[in-house]
Amino acid sequence: MVTAMRVGILYTAALRQGGGIGRYARGLTGALLALEGAREHAFTLVVARDAPLDRLPALPAHARVRRLPLPDRWLTILWHRLDLPLWLDAWAGPWDVFHAPDFTLPPLRRAPGIVTVHDLSFLTYPAGAVPSLRRWLEVAVPRSVARAAHVLADSESTRRDLEARMGVAPGRITVVGAGVEPRFRPVADAAALAAVRARYGLPERFVLGVGTLEPRKNFDGLIRAFEAVAPDVPDLHLVIGGGGGWRFEPVRALAAASPVGDRIHWAGFVDDADLPVLYAAARLFAFPSHYEGFGIPVVEAMACGTPVVAADNSSLPEVVGDAGLLVPATDAAALADAIRRLDGDAALREACRARGLARAARFSWTAAAERLLGVYERVGDTRLAERP
Repeated sequence: MVTAMRVGILYTAALRQGGGIGRYARGLTGALLALEGAREHAFTLVVARDAPLDRLPALPAHARVRRLPLPDRWLTILWHRLDLPLWLDAWAGPWDVFHAPDFTLPPLRRAPGIVTVHDLSFLTYPAGAVPSLRRWLEVAVPRSVARAAHVLADSESTRRDLEARMGVAPGRITVVGAGVEPRFRPVADAAALAAVRARYGLPERFVLGVGTLEPRKNFDGLIRAFEAVAPDVPDLHLVIGGGGGWRFEPVRALAAASPVGDRIHWAGFVDDADLPVLYAAARLFAFPSHYEGFGIPVVEAMACGTPVVAADNSSLPEVVGDAGLLVPATDAAALADAIRRLDGDAALREACRARGLARAARFSWTAAAERLLGVYERVGDTRLAERP
């Protein structure tokens, strides 16, 4: 019989970040708290003083929220820039295990800590990171990994990077990937499709790209590939959805100067409720990122029945498998050829659609949460043995 544990989870990122890490933390924690086996334990979601609690979902009886007395920025400075021993479990614990799902682990006095490292792009693709952020991560992440009793990675790719670049022993790493919510599925509702088309000004036939507008996502490569395809397929457009990130201006300028700039559309940050319909409305989904720790949009697109072409680097081959086309991120001509093939070959498109649906079904938040709970119970064993 499993001994009841007290588990702390740093939940600020889940409330503050709309995509990426925020989506991962929300999906995984929600599935975790819904597990039958999790009801044996007591969970505390720890949030900074300025975290938007109106975004907090309804919690089950075995979970509660603990708000810290300082805002997120000050906690980051004290814990990770100044490296002060302000033990979090002395403030808000005690816990038998504590999990930080956003790269950095606060100092803990007694609770064994678990940290999730989503990717090492700041080391493997440093040109894609804000220099000040990269310099901070280069210090804070290794320190957190050294502090942790166990490290979680989103993918086998990130696990290999942790071993090779930070010397983390294989036995200290567990891969807990992402999942896809049930709402991401093929959409046949004509009214829903028409409403989203009208809301975002979508053309009838389009290639879709989704992600924060920043160098790592390689939207400039996608635009150049589209320029090569556009003369051959005059009714095909490119739609890019995502908020502006670091150095997004050159991408917008490239599109504005493009000879097919009138066929490149900016959807901006897409409301979560509209994402499944947006994926489903697309002719195909293109994700030529230079590096990904996992690549949640790829799984979401596949779950919506949209054929995928993605880069062949980092975690993307293990996520896409044989369900889509893989090309080098730096080869715009290969990306253009893949887009041309998917758009023009109905049989290939249907094969990718069918394989994508089957592939996406393998990525379950519930299965990921079960793996996570197993890690909590293994790591918490030592602390339970010491509990008075």
